Amino acid sequence: MVVEREKANGLKKINISARAKGDLIMMGIGGFSPLNGFMTKANWKSVCESLTLTDGTFWPVPITLDVSKADADGIKGGDEVALAHDGVIFATMKVDEKHEMTETDKRWECEKIFKGKGEESVTDKFWEADHPGVKMVMAQQEVNLAGPVKVLSEGEYPSQYKGIYLTPAEVRVMFEERGWKEVAALQLRNPMHRSHEYLAKIAIEVCDGILIHSLIGNLKPGDIPADVRVEAIDCLVENYFIKDHVIQAGYPLDMRYAGPREALLHATFRQNYGVSKLIIGRDHAGVGDFYTLFEAQEIFDTIPISDDPGKNLLCKPLKIDWTFYCKKCDGMASLRTCPHGKEDRVILSGTKLRKALSEGVAIPDHFGREEVLVILRKYYEGLTEKVEVKMQTFATGDTMK
Repeated sequence: MVVEREKANGLKKINISARAKGDLIMMGIGGFSPLNGFMTKANWKSVCESLTLTDGTFWPVPITLDVSKADADGIKGGDEVALAHDGVIFATMKVDEKHEMTETDKRWECEKIFKGKGEESVTDKFWEADHPGVKMVMAQQEVNLAGPVKVLSEGEYPSQYKGIYLTPAEVRVMFEERGWKEVAALQLRNPMHRSHEYLAKIAIEVCDGILIHSLIGNLKPGDIPADVRVEAIDCLVENYFIKDHVIQAGYPLDMRYAGPREALLHATFRQNYGVSKLIIGRDHAGVGDFYTLFEAQEIFDTIPISDDPGKNLLCKPLKIDWTFYCKKCDGMASLRTCPHGKEDRVILSGTKLRKALSEGVAIPDHFGREEVLVILRKYYEGLTEKVEVKMQTFATGDTMK
């Protein structure tokens, strides 16, 4: 490692995005196994079209490295470069391939990866004005570099999120120490409201334990930052869970907001953490109205299956219906268990919670635990600049029967 760092200092430095930094770290810690580098054009095309690498291994979203033409100038196959973000060298890379990404290529990727069955996907061809994932891809630089990497840094995560940022190996050891064999993961990019709590407790009932696994990379404007979410989850676990059945952890990726495809990615890398089931509820990893209510559940039923079990997705979805608090049931329920009308239900969503907190309006009874809301209100009261939160149709409950 020391030798590689010294070598990196003498290589041509390529500036990379925050998203690429997170992808690199996941490769370095084994979270993106079997990937050992950024994808070639052939693998990019295969993943977009078929949800597999060219060798048939399941993989749902492209992991590519975009660089400027100026940075790519003079680089040829076989060259080694250093990959840096904000002045920090994160990895060295042996360049196997350099290829241009045209506007047509980017639009094609967006159609394959981000397009859903929801109203906004159907009516707006490329959604560049509103979809954060599409905007991210369309803003990528002109050239992709592909090749294996040697990761040299995990960035700020081990120190800034000590005890929360855990590698797959560390999480697997914790599962083994506790004797957990069947483990569910709850994917989070929001603080836990009552629906999240309910989903987690359903999973604990049917599995040995749950990994509450939060994204601690970058989010879109208006989302609640990782340190606030971690504090809120800590508070909830402390007061409302039996700790022997819960592990809270974080992982260093940026959100891609790819809805169903991102649900598959969440399951794919959770497999490397030793997780056997991923909770998939309403509009998993969605944004706006680009995806339908359970599109992220349905996609698991359509993925390719190889004759080689080692190439398949082994982490299975734990599909749970739309959940809410029902006043007549006097508790949490779902569309599968509650016979009452939507006028009796408190519709719970992270978007609805962020909007209410941002605008300083009252939070409905039974929406969240008061101890958690205290933490979130304090955060919003300290903001000097607020971002308008766009409500999803699902979050309003208007489409609920």
